[in-house]
Amino acid sequence: MTKLTEVRRELRRLADPARAATLARFFQTQPGGYGEGDRFLGLRVPQVRTVVRSCHTLDRQAVTELLRSPWHEERLLALLILVEQYRRGSEADRDDIHRTYLAHTRFINNWDLVDVSAEHIVGAHLDPADLQLLERLAASSSIWERRIAMLATFHWIRKGRVAPALHVARLLLNDREDLIHKAVGWMLREAHRRDPEAVERFLRRHYRSMPRTMLRYAIERFPPEKRQRYLKGAA
Repeated sequence: MTKLTEVRRELRRLADPARAATLARFFQTQPGGYGEGDRFLGLRVPQVRTVVRSCHTLDRQAVTELLRSPWHEERLLALLILVEQYRRGSEADRDDIHRTYLAHTRFINNWDLVDVSAEHIVGAHLDPADLQLLERLAASSSIWERRIAMLATFHWIRKGRVAPALHVARLLLNDREDLIHKAVGWMLREAHRRDPEAVERFLRRHYRSMPRTMLRYAIERFPPEKRQRYLKGAA
């Protein structure tokens, strides 16, 4: 599929109204929820990924239109296309995709959208010695930009470089949002798999003051006795 109309037609062919209602509840689209006002067609993520395979060459203007869509699955599709185009693209293509992504963060407005894209388009594009962009995102009033800052470091965690993750985690220690606590704890847990000594130094310095959810996620895979020492403040 190379035309936007064809892509949208395929998404609607796969739509499931009953599942859409379930997704709306799951992603808290009710007034006051973190996904307030979002709309769902009712596709599963594997279905969206299947569509990507047939339309990953969609032009940037069409992908950007999908990214601005009121429909959650269209935004998800756009991000997955951008990830694939970034992976296949030239340096100039990657620069353009990175800029496009950062210019549209207001549409990357739920945790799943951040989690499938931030490491591949933001993290992969950065020099891990220059974290100014992540510092700016971590200081944002947008919960999703703050989550992008944390999830972007997953790219470097996978390569065994945990310093960017620890730096951003430190900036987000006092964040008030549960979705940020979970993201930081998750990245600390993944970082611990690659460099346990560095992460445990970080935890010993901060575990007594970090949010409980963040700590629980970070130490989830610790041996039971060690995990209990952290939870009791006796590590």
